[in-house]
Amino acid sequence: MTYLPAGDRYESMRYNRSGGSGLLLPAISLGLWQNFGAGRSLAASQAMCRRAFDLGVTHFDLANNYGPPPGAAETTFGEILRQDFRAHRDEMIVATKAGHRMWPGPYGEWGSRKYLLASLDQSLKRMGLDYVDIFYSHRPDPDTPLEETMGALDAAVRQGKALYVGLSQYRSEQTRAAARILREMGTPCLIHQPRYSMIDRWVEDDRLLDALEEESIGAIAFSPLGQGVLTDRYLDGVPADSRAAAGVTSLNAAALHEASRSRLRGLAALARRRGQTLAQMALAWVLRDPRVTSALIGVSRVEHIDDAVGALKNTAFDGEELREIDALTRDWSVVAQPR
Repeated sequence: MTYLPAGDRYESMRYNRSGGSGLLLPAISLGLWQNFGAGRSLAASQAMCRRAFDLGVTHFDLANNYGPPPGAAETTFGEILRQDFRAHRDEMIVATKAGHRMWPGPYGEWGSRKYLLASLDQSLKRMGLDYVDIFYSHRPDPDTPLEETMGALDAAVRQGKALYVGLSQYRSEQTRAAARILREMGTPCLIHQPRYSMIDRWVEDDRLLDALEEESIGAIAFSPLGQGVLTDRYLDGVPADSRAAAGVTSLNAAALHEASRSRLRGLAALARRRGQTLAQMALAWVLRDPRVTSALIGVSRVEHIDDAVGALKNTAFDGEELREIDALTRDWSVVAQPR
């Protein structure tokens, strides 16, 4: 059946400017990290992308290694683009990244010019696109000069293969240095994608958001639900069919002991008082800061998208709510690694 987007798709979504650029991003963006690989039916993936677009989610975030296996999410999304969104390409922001291992040998990962530009070519082929809207350096490379990595991002724009460039998981000082190099090249950094949630606050300790504000760079937070911990999923334990039990993500299931679940139940009670689900409150908490342009969600069911977009109805917190959240979360982390 031919897909026809909802006619009112732009009426309720909030769009925020990314840093000092002219680009607006939806407050909720859809990430295709874990649930759009070869093991997921195309129909299920298609349904989630359609629902997101119908709700005004115009930003779809990918990376070369998303799957499983690596590359599969881009292939899946390419087919969805072909079937459903080709006529709406100019209404969409499509992002991809390169940095993690994709092929054997010395040129298959990290931040060299050879790897980044070859990976981008492969990503474009998998998705059937001439260009992506945003191309990221997925992680800093300790052994490649920052000038080379940023030069590759600049080259992607000059070659017409990307409109904007971004960084992911760079620390504040690395970000400042990268932003300076890109600015001197004439391709300013659009956005930074850090891991950030109530239970994972390294960006606060690192003062990354301060650096982004000073450099006029937008922020899009990934894993704002702490790999699903900040939902009702783990309030009473670790379900046998959960990702934590399967051990396939960066979630540290061993940390979900009774004391942790007690904290989660306290957060859930506060969310109910606010008229929200725990997931909605967690998204609202990330978006409360005007320096955060968008929250990047991962979903496994269509209804997760509706719930996430519903968080935008209330993103304001009073001082007592913030103090209660801090007391329950500030010294607690169950997220072990970046992706």
